Amino acid sequence: YRCQPGGLWVFFSLLILFLVMFQVAEKLQCEPKTDIVFLKVHKSASSTVMNILFRFGETHNLTFAFPNGGGNQLFYPRHFLASFVQGFSPWSPQRFNILCHHMRFLQPEVQKVVSSSAVYFSILRNPVQLMESSFVYYKGTSAFSRARSLEEFLSQPYHYYNPANSDSHYAKNLMTFDFGFNPDGEVTAERVQLMLNIIEASFDLLLISEYFDESMVLLKEMLCWDLDSIVSFPLNIRDSSTKSPLPDTIVEKIKDWNRLDWEIYIYFNRTFWERIDRDIGRERMQQEVKALRDRQAELARTCLQGTGSVAPKDIKDSSLRPLQHGNAKILGYNLKQGLHKEMEHTCRRLVTPELQYSSILYKKQFAQKQPQTHQPSPEQTGQTP
Repeated sequence: YRCQPGGLWVFFSLLILFLVMFQVAEKLQCEPKTDIVFLKVHKSASSTVMNILFRFGETHNLTFAFPNGGGNQLFYPRHFLASFVQGFSPWSPQRFNILCHHMRFLQPEVQKVVSSSAVYFSILRNPVQLMESSFVYYKGTSAFSRARSLEEFLSQPYHYYNPANSDSHYAKNLMTFDFGFNPDGEVTAERVQLMLNIIEASFDLLLISEYFDESMVLLKEMLCWDLDSIVSFPLNIRDSSTKSPLPDTIVEKIKDWNRLDWEIYIYFNRTFWERIDRDIGRERMQQEVKALRDRQAELARTCLQGTGSVAPKDIKDSSLRPLQHGNAKILGYNLKQGLHKEMEHTCRRLVTPELQYSSILYKKQFAQKQPQTHQPSPEQTGQTP
């Protein structure tokens, strides 16, 4: 049997058409996502994630849903309202690309300021480490200020903790609170299941801070971003001198005291690994994590003086000095001297602390607008815990 010339031409035409359609479909399938909601859970590596979002937004000229008058909190700890966002008007609703500043989640209000196609994600942390960090970082709050140690607080928590106080959420079930739920709610199977169902229905991805690199790979896949978009240096991290190992008895007390947080963490830690197995596989995940760490190490060699983060007193550029809070010593970075202009910009953005970076982007986004007469509250300026 001999193929007719006309038939051969049809075959190759169809083959070319198939390849073109495959490439178009692949491109359509993986267009970088630019509409994003990130629920910034406290003390869960969320400042590092925020830096990633700031850099991507700045690079691609995206708009951010900034708090009225600037600052770094959307009138937290109140439940989020669309009216908290600068530039939002119910009469002529404006959609913003990225919503990522501290807020207490309330999805119907969030939906008023972002596209209906926005991707929602957040990040969780083991409640044991979360509470240990919170006790140091939020030492000035009403629940923690009188307790000499975390052990002392946990020995009789209701001696120190009053749920009626406006800052009590820092001391109990902080993740539960940030997701919009009652941190003092009774722990029942029904309540826990309802919370898990609502979170799962509201968010496309829950990251785990203990597996930060794996989390970034999952995020990269979901957002269709490239490797450099999710590379980061850890920000808002404590000096190890303020950290101490916790006895098993204290660990169990923390779990009991933060039982709602613990249930959230256990469930979504499991679904996190199920998603990796389903969508990526452990072998490919190892390869992706290695590529991410190699690129981070390469940028660290290019950008940073010394071996990495330094104590606040050793940060030479005051514009790169992070806010110090509570009893924590928050580390920062020194950039190498003599970097060419483009690389210096890249490196500087990687290590710019959250408050400074937010201020830069706020001024850039509203550069053409008249100054606001609104005076930000202490919560808006980030001066409260």
